[in-house]
Amino acid sequence: MSLSHDRLWTALDTLARRQGLSSSALARKAGLDATAFNPSKRFGPGVPPRPRWPSTESLNLILEATGTSLAEFAALADDAPARIATAPLLGMAQAGADGFFDDAGLPTGDGWEQTDLPSPKESLFSLLISGDSMVPLYREGDRVLVDRERTDVRKGDRVVARTRSGETLAKQIEALTARTVTLASINPAYPPRVLARADVDWMARILWVSQ
Repeated sequence: MSLSHDRLWTALDTLARRQGLSSSALARKAGLDATAFNPSKRFGPGVPPRPRWPSTESLNLILEATGTSLAEFAALADDAPARIATAPLLGMAQAGADGFFDDAGLPTGDGWEQTDLPSPKESLFSLLISGDSMVPLYREGDRVLVDRERTDVRKGDRVVARTRSGETLAKQIEALTARTVTLASINPAYPPRVLARADVDWMARILWVSQ
């Protein structure tokens, strides 16, 4: 199978997402100009536009900076067997800080560890639990897997909720109305939190926990 222009750039964009980066941040991480991988740089003048390819040197710098093998990069372009999928692993402090989620509610940022997944999906990410509000269900250091597309939550679901003020909570839904959501802790030392639905940026079901 030949590596087409579209496949190569798709692989580069996918690698950036798996690193928790934008294409510009990936370029900077590799020591390149931040605009090197911008969509506007992927075609040259002409009718139709002339495809532009990243240089071999640029690709080598990307692979070195991200610790990615050539085979893994080829897999991202559907040009080799797929590797084990991973999702970005965030700490609770990171998840609550500005800049770690994009406009679609998906993680962005740099320097994350990864959590192995059974199958790839762009809306999945894992969250590193801190604190003891969910003990004994979730303990400090546990990893919970969240699907940002699974927003069909209901009473009794264990969820990760992010508020518009930037707070990220791993809780259980105690009550849910059109105006409010009550988030309960498993640890009785922590009282329930009642949030206005308008104050909740997003809320997604926890699918899995690694302990």
